[in-house]
Amino acid sequence: MSSSKLSVTLALMIVSMSISYEAYALAHKDEYKIYGYPSSPNTRRALAVLHEKGLSFDRITVNLTTGDQQKPSFLPINPFGQVPVFLDGHLKLIESRAISLYIETVHRSRGTKLLNHKNYKKMGTETIWMYIESFEFDPPASILVWEQTIKPMKGLKADYKVVNETETKLGKVLDVYEERLKNSRFLASNRFTLADLFHLPNIEYLMNTTTKRLFETRPNVHRWVAKITARPAWKKACDAKAWYDKKKN
Repeated sequence: MSSSKLSVTLALMIVSMSISYEAYALAHKDEYKIYGYPSSPNTRRALAVLHEKGLSFDRITVNLTTGDQQKPSFLPINPFGQVPVFLDGHLKLIESRAISLYIETVHRSRGTKLLNHKNYKKMGTETIWMYIESFEFDPPASILVWEQTIKPMKGLKADYKVVNETETKLGKVLDVYEERLKNSRFLASNRFTLADLFHLPNIEYLMNTTTKRLFETRPNVHRWVAKITARPAWKKACDAKAWYDKKKN
């Protein structure tokens, strides 16, 4: 096969794949269901992606305050007893970051482009920062949210020895972010991506605690937080009233 014919063949294959992806996305966009709870950080992470993509979905409440996630009725849906759970027809997905990646991949051409699917080197950088969120930022941030937000909701006292020790760890992570954000509007690049979005649930809660000073005293981090928390999709994800609206989002 000549090089010109090969080029045409490859181009047709790429177009065909793109059409297939779009056809699949359009065929499934109104069949999504999500089990979750409106104040759950992980539920909000998945909701933010759905809203960034402008997708409709049905919501099924799993009340974490009454322990619904551990009841026999829910454990067959997710034996780990966690939310969210995302359904696309017969496909069931758990883990908010995996759900987010799936939605972004299926709907790559719709709404906000949350990954650079055309440039794999740039996607590599985006992936690095997604992993940094999971392994460096999330562990201390989640502990701080638990101690200062979740425990008081449960009528428990925060352990401020743990808070102080964990803030030191988070501060070191944010020092790295501060340097990174000197030369970049967002963590992975100059545009908003999943790497930024994944941080939102913990940041939202921490900005209502004394830990917010760790973000506010770092100018570049503070600027970044202001930008990502102001996104309309994130505001929708945090709207508890919208969760209980019987209409599809």
